Amino acid sequence: MLGLSEIKSGRNIILKDVPYAVLYHEHSKTGRAGSVLRTRLKNLQNGAILEKTFQGADKISEADINKSKAQFLYREKEKYCFMDMESYEQFSLSEKVLASAKDYLVEGTEMTVLNFNSQPINIELPVKIALRVVEAPPNVRGNTVSSGGKIITLETGLKISAPLFIKEGEKIIVNTERGEYVSRV
Repeated sequence: MLGLSEIKSGRNIILKDVPYAVLYHEHSKTGRAGSVLRTRLKNLQNGAILEKTFQGADKISEADINKSKAQFLYREKEKYCFMDMESYEQFSLSEKVLASAKDYLVEGTEMTVLNFNSQPINIELPVKIALRVVEAPPNVRGNTVSSGGKIITLETGLKISAPLFIKEGEKIIVNTERGEYVSRV
């Protein structure tokens, strides 16, 4: 059981038998009142964000989240199929659970899988991933007054802003946390 002072950003906790990741925490004590902990939690099973305030005497269970390596195989309607790299077992996760992570999945991509009670519940993508540009508008000569960017479409259908020199067919590196162009491959 975790006390208020032990609940920090990055920790995994169990609330009503559901695993949550702590995204943000703020500890405060006002006058004669007891201390409170304001948190922003992410449901690891469906990706929903929850704001929860804990009182001074609350005790919270820590979630036992195991991580394993997996490879993305294919998409089947609303399900995304993966293969565990150690046991070679296949499993699938819904589009709703993956949320924005689905925009970076290409066949053969390796990532970390979060397991709760020996069941895969979500994935963690690498911070940077290489994707192919499938659509990039041509450069407009003299259009450098602004920062010099254009909207491109990647092989997964994701649209991001990239520099003017990026052409169709090139592979680029994208930051999966911010959804931004990083560099060419």
